Parts: sequence; structure tokens; C-alpha cells
Amino acid sequence: MESIEDYILRITRLANRNKELNEQLQDLVGRYELIQHQNEKYLNLLSKYSYEEIEERLKPPKRRVKRFRMASILFASVHGFDRLHTHHNPQGLIDALDELHLLMDDIAKKYNILRVKIIGDTFLYAGGILEENRTNPIDVVIAALEMQQAVAKCTINGDKEAFWKLSIGIHTGPVLGEPTGKKGSPFKLTGESVNIASRLGMACQQGKINLSVMTYELVKEFFSMSHWGCMPVKYKGMLDMFYADGILTELTEEEDRNLPNKSFNTKYALIQFMDIQEELLDLLEQKLPENLYYHNVKHTIDVTTEVELIGWAEKLSEEDILLLKVAALFHDSGHIIDYKKHEEYGAKIAKETLMHYNYTQDQIDTICRLIMSTQFPPEPKDELEQVICDSDLDYLGRSDFIPVSNTLYKELKEREMIGTIDEWNLKQLHFIEKHQYFTETARNLREVNKQSQIDRLKKILEETKKTNDVKSSN
Repeated sequence: MESIEDYILRITRLANRNKELNEQLQDLVGRYELIQHQNEKYLNLLSKYSYEEIEERLKPPKRRVKRFRMASILFASVHGFDRLHTHHNPQGLIDALDELHLLMDDIAKKYNILRVKIIGDTFLYAGGILEENRTNPIDVVIAALEMQQAVAKCTINGDKEAFWKLSIGIHTGPVLGEPTGKKGSPFKLTGESVNIASRLGMACQQGKINLSVMTYELVKEFFSMSHWGCMPVKYKGMLDMFYADGILTELTEEEDRNLPNKSFNTKYALIQFMDIQEELLDLLEQKLPENLYYHNVKHTIDVTTEVELIGWAEKLSEEDILLLKVAALFHDSGHIIDYKKHEEYGAKIAKETLMHYNYTQDQIDTICRLIMSTQFPPEPKDELEQVICDSDLDYLGRSDFIPVSNTLYKELKEREMIGTIDEWNLKQLHFIEKHQYFTETARNLREVNKQSQIDRLKKILEETKKTNDVKSSN
């Protein structure tokens, strides 16, 4: 029978428990009142919208499909599973295969190539997706060559040669990219280019790299290739196929024929230049002051074209012409920051931009020096500086000298850096009479016409003087 002490203890516990439950109840009531208040608030807000508007807002956001004009798709598949059971160390081979997967991803990252998907031991990579550029066909082919080299080194003890074989198909063309929202694989790629690349891979001999004719045309100046057959493609007829055997011998290092040399890098940079040019011209169009009537985008394009023309005529090397073109492209970019110190700022913009590309420090220093050499008056110290200085003042010997000169006058006049048009014409006359082109090419192209511009300026000044004399006499 329960004692009086046990009874009192039980009653005490029940009372305490009742107190705890009551406190919890009060807390729940308070939270309910708060939720009810918030609910009323949200209902009042929702009352401002119709049912259709609410339904539309609740729909998940549409992911916009992006069209890539030129992407290079690499389809790779690993072969050897049909022979795996005959090997003395199948587990070792599987481990080696896992290492190969990692190596392939590392190679892709090295060349800024996106891994789109992996299905078993089949891989899909794409160049020109993470960054749209004109060099992606070259990047993907050289990455494919490195992948084949990685497979060849993927051996285990007791093997004379690599057990695993890799077949690769590459095609360049437009693709559609649907954003996935995933960091590792941001796009799901679809389109005919993906299908063609996969078929090229499946048609490829083990250990080979099979290119479509589209990719071949874009990389043939860099790689040794051989035509080996055709493949039917819907709506395109018979598609020529080429095996990529390696980098052209003359574009490789003597001590290692798998490594690109300086000539390869220069050719690559000349193609990459078009991407840099597109990027910078877009920047100039957006940021240059509207009252730059002479130092505008057209002038930049003119000088960039002229340095190449004079450079080839003067028999300069490919690298020299590359450096001249880049310097000409950036030489007036500093106008987006300051008018009087634009060469200094142009060199700074070039340096900051080119650090993100494959330019050596010596090349960047040369480009900056060439930009600074365009300061007025021109005093070139070497042949490259002579070429860019002649190109920058090319208008002095052109038939459109007068209208171009007038745009420069208008530009200076708005900045209160020049007086009347007569003062400007006189200043131009004195300068052009003393000026002499530095390169033989510029002298042959412009010197004769420059003399005719001197005569035109003298005639304009004489006519102005006569008109002023008549006015003063009246």
C-alpha cells in the first residue's frame, strides 16, 4: 500500500508536470497568435493579386537556352573491358583507369574545356563554352593529344604497353546549352554537333583522334593530319574524316616533339588576337567619350590594319607583327581614362588585359614600349617603333587627309587645345613639311601623296588670306 510520503511525492510530480504543460500551452498559444497575425498580413498582400498572377509568380523561373556559335565537342570512350578478364591484375587495371579519368579532367581544365558529362567510361567535353573564343578547336585537339599520351603512360607492372585504349571524336560547330544550375556541369549541351562528335568517336580506331572536316579546316595549320574516310551525315551528305597524328614538326620543341614551340604559340596568339580585338573594341565603343572625332574606334582599326600591312612589307617576323598589332589595338585605349596621358594609360590597360592571355613578360614589355612610342612628336628608337609611328600618322599621306585633319581639329577645339581653323592649318603645314616617314614601305606608299597634301594646305591658306584681305579692304 502506498505510503503518505509516496503519495505526496507523486502529487508533487504531477503538479510540476501540469505546470510545465501549462507553460508549453501558453507558448503554443502565443506562437499561434503570431502565426495567425502573419497569415492575415500575407492574405492582405495576396488580395492585391489575382489568382492568375499568383499562379504565374509561383511558376519556377525559365532557364534560357544559350546558343554557342562555335564550340568544339570531344567525345571519348575507353576500350579494353572485353579483355579485362584475361589480364593478370584486373584490379590494378581498374585503379589505373580511375587515375586516367582524373588525368583527363585535369587536361581539360588546363585548356579551359568543360566536362559536360560522363556515362560509365564514355566522356563528353566541350571547348568554347566556359569562354567563347576562336581558339577552342586548337585547344580541344591538343587536349586530345595529351589525353592519348596519358593513356599510353597508363601501364602497370608486367605490361609492355598500355592496356586501355582511347578513341576520340572531335567536331566543331554550333550547340545549344541549357543551364543546369550545377557548378561542376553548368550546361546541358544539345544539337547536331554533339551527335556528330559522338559518331566520330564511335567510328574511330582505338588509340586515334578522329576529326570532322569542320575541325580539320580550323586546325590544319597546327597539326599533322591524314584523311582516312567519310561518314554519312543527315542533311550534310558525306562528311570527310581526318586522323590527328600530332603537332606539326616545325611547331614543336626539338627535345620533345609533343611540346609546342614559340612558333606554335605565335600562330595561336594571332588567332587569339581576334578575340582580344573584339573584347577591346566593344570596350572602346562603350567607354570612349563621344567627342573623340579622330581618336575613335575607326582610328584604332586603321592603325591596327596599317601596322600589319607595313610589317609584312618590311619582312618582319610573325611575332613582331603580332606585337605590333596588339600595341596598335591598345595604343589609344587610354582615352577612356585621360586625354593627355592616354599612351600611359593605354599601356596600363594592355598590361592588365594581356596578363590573362599567354603573353610572356618580355612580350608585354615590348607592347607597352611600342604604345609609349606613339607619343607626339614621334621619335622611334627601333624598327618596330618606326612601323607603329608611321601607321599612327598614316593619314598625313592619304587622299582623305583634309577631312581627317578636320576631325582632329574639332576634337582639339572642344578641349580648348587649339585656336582658329587657320591656325590649325598653318600648324599642320609646318608639321607635315618637317615630317618624314621612317620605313621604306610608308615612304613608297605615302610620301608622294603627302606632298600633294602640302600643296592643298598652302592653297587653302592662300585662299583664306585673300578672303581676309578683301574683307579688311572693305
